[in-house]
Amino acid sequence: MIDLRSDTLTRPTEAMRAAMAGAEVGDDVYGEDPTVAALEERVAGMFGHEAALFTPTGSMANVLAVASLVAPGQEVLCESSAHIARAELGAHGAISGITMRTWTHPRGQVDLGAIESMYAPDMGPFFVRTAAVSVENTHNFAGGTVLPLEDLRALRAWADTTGARIHLDGARLWNAHVATGTALADYGRIADVLAVCLSKGLGAPIGSLMVGSADAIAEARVRRKRMGGGMRQVGVLAAAGAYALDHHVERVADDHAHARLLGEALGLDPESVQTNIVVVERPDAPAFVAAAADQGVRIAAVGPRAVRLVTHLDVTRADADRAAAVLARLG
Repeated sequence: MIDLRSDTLTRPTEAMRAAMAGAEVGDDVYGEDPTVAALEERVAGMFGHEAALFTPTGSMANVLAVASLVAPGQEVLCESSAHIARAELGAHGAISGITMRTWTHPRGQVDLGAIESMYAPDMGPFFVRTAAVSVENTHNFAGGTVLPLEDLRALRAWADTTGARIHLDGARLWNAHVATGTALADYGRIADVLAVCLSKGLGAPIGSLMVGSADAIAEARVRRKRMGGGMRQVGVLAAAGAYALDHHVERVADDHAHARLLGEALGLDPESVQTNIVVVERPDAPAFVAAAADQGVRIAAVGPRAVRLVTHLDVTRADADRAAAVLARLG
């Protein structure tokens, strides 16, 4: 079975398992796990920020990051199919007490005109105040699309004039970095806080990081504990993330190439597939998913008329070729 439902399905390689087994550990709640501390310092430096915080999931990293910018009763603006709005089970409202308003773009892009028209400064006790804007790069449900750096810079410039803050959901920012050659520090300069994931394209079994200022991370560390996210000898997991950063970043280019093969088999322009995610509109989405599974290819419906395929570390070129043949036959 070739499993293309998500890039979260990867399993640690033998070399990654060896790195985990040999990790030096301590109690991270006391701040005494050296492997975690080294990973946090390393990732913060990669993006040009002061500090970072290791979390078990990307959703937790996003909740902590957005809460560092948006107080209860305030709002964050985001694209309507953003992960924070669609796939985090309402955590930002349920846990942090914040609200959202959204703009819509078919490719998940920044629409600065819409953002400017939606933005609500502090207008007294009558309107919800906009505290932040969240952008997602790459954009999951828009098909792994990359947000152009010039659009992000324009958003940053606007935010600097209004006082709005910027959250970057960079769960797959490594894919954007490899696809475009944009330096990670350039992406880091866009955001007040960001979240990056190690357990998707990079193939670690678990782990994300929130990245930001030292003050924001100190506050987030308290919030993480309050949410039940304090972890003990977690260096065995941080070691997997460090190994992934050493060995699995540049190889995501292979995933991008495999995704283009799948997109072409589904009738898409392969150049429209920018990274490792393919989303195609089909009126028969559930039936198509079932038919593909019968032929040994697992894919996912992400709506009544949308199917998603995601390439990853455990999908070889031979797997991609075979899956493309199956999908082409199914039409």
